[in-house]
Amino acid sequence: MSPAIEKLDRIPKRRVDKFAERRDELAQAALQTLSELGYARTSLREIAQNSEFSHGVLHYYFSDKVDLITSCVRHYKAQCVTRYDQVTADARNCAELTNGFLEALGATMREDARMHRLWYDLRSQALFEEAFRADVLDIDKSLENMIWRIMARFEELSGEPQNLPAAALYAMFDGLFQQCLLKHLAGDADAIAEMQRNTRQILFKVAGTGQS
Repeated sequence: MSPAIEKLDRIPKRRVDKFAERRDELAQAALQTLSELGYARTSLREIAQNSEFSHGVLHYYFSDKVDLITSCVRHYKAQCVTRYDQVTADARNCAELTNGFLEALGATMREDARMHRLWYDLRSQALFEEAFRADVLDIDKSLENMIWRIMARFEELSGEPQNLPAAALYAMFDGLFQQCLLKHLAGDADAIAEMQRNTRQILFKVAGTGQS
């Protein structure tokens, strides 16, 4: 547990929510700088210089850049998950769920590519830095659960049972997304459409969508 989070144990309960809310506000403000520079080129001082917040304020709410970066990514990914949960909730049949899922994938790639780049940067750093691992695994699990909810909805709508474990399903979609991200950042104009076509094929094979 980070020193900044441990402060919550020393703060009166009536102030805990405000402390957490302030951390979220600062994390949101820091996302832009982090997404542009990445992990290796970013420090708390660098973020402070590119935002309206002082280095002292950032250091009060976050013990170091590891704490800040993981908070930023967690905050963004939590928002991202709601986009897909809304698609799942709104779909009335497999076609609507397929189209909604593909549209959401394309939209988040076009609008938030740099944010996703930060996530993959963080996940790669976790292979080398133990300080990141617990948070990365927790965020990764939340994304796996998101994919499972989508696939469970396909099962409900199609009547076709899911025969693959949640981790395998997530790995397939995440692999396509990361591959697309690299191509998209490299200027490949067809990267998003290719990802959507490949995703549709996977859904056809494993979810019984009735669409090829």
